[in-house]
Amino acid sequence: MPLQRLIVIMALAAPAMLGAAQHATAQTPPIAQPNPPAPPPYTRPLIEIYPRPPLYRRCVDWYELQYRPSGTVLYPQMRCWWVRG
Repeated sequence: MPLQRLIVIMALAAPAMLGAAQHATAQTPPIAQPNPPAPPPYTRPLIEIYPRPPLYRRCVDWYELQYRPSGTVLYPQMRCWWVRG
């Protein structure tokens, strides 16, 4: 009888032991995995600059007579525009 009793105890305890073994493996730390690949380094976008001829102002000036209540006045005038050089 002791052998049959031992077999019954083992049969009843086996599922509990298997469940405990699975639970214990779930708590172990995961196997160390290599670091994930790093993202590629940031590259700045390429900006192309095409030089243009410089611009400068061309001006024309003259004197103009303006009539005022105090009398006629010679008044300077000027017109300017941008020109490519």
